[in-house]
Amino acid sequence: MLADLKKQVSIYAETKLPTLYGNFKVYVFHNKIDHKEHLAIVHGEIGSGEAVPVRIHSECLTSEVLGSLKCDCREQLQEALRYIAARKSGMVLYMRQEGRGIGLGNKIRAYALQEQGYDTVEANHKLGFADDLRRYDVAAGMLATLGVHSVQLITNNPQKVEGIEALGIPVIKRIPLQIEPNPVNEFYLYTKSKKSGHLLDIKPVDMAV
Repeated sequence: MLADLKKQVSIYAETKLPTLYGNFKVYVFHNKIDHKEHLAIVHGEIGSGEAVPVRIHSECLTSEVLGSLKCDCREQLQEALRYIAARKSGMVLYMRQEGRGIGLGNKIRAYALQEQGYDTVEANHKLGFADDLRRYDVAAGMLATLGVHSVQLITNNPQKVEGIEALGIPVIKRIPLQIEPNPVNEFYLYTKSKKSGHLLDIKPVDMAV
């Protein structure tokens, strides 16, 4: 399976990138699966490719660009980059899967429904979508292309672990990445824990903010 996925992705561009979090090398991938440009943000030398610290991170324009407080995506990305930069090697795969795969416009529509009292899962269902439409086949192909054979996956989401392992990338260890809730996103995070199975240590919240 990995060999086939590797044939579907290719490195289109690469460059060194000094950042606030450390020095990285950025690879832009093209692929024949979803035809989007995805990024690998790599620190250090991958070496044998075994037990590589990896964060598979989904794009979130509202948080990462506009500073939205409705989720924890920006903080998760920042912490993942800091974590990896402090180690010998590792990478963040930045996947263009806005709104857990439903796209930016539908994500904003879901936000509007949340203002009416729906939680994040209910809003997706109201729009006719599953809880989470993200896929990991492109990510697996990117990892294989970069010589990664097994990972320490930085995530709170068991489905992400299962998804990447099903595609042939063993997860040697899960590294938690929990961000302290703020008053706006605590109900969102509680819903992710209660309904989507994310491994978060968060107190019950009775109503959305």
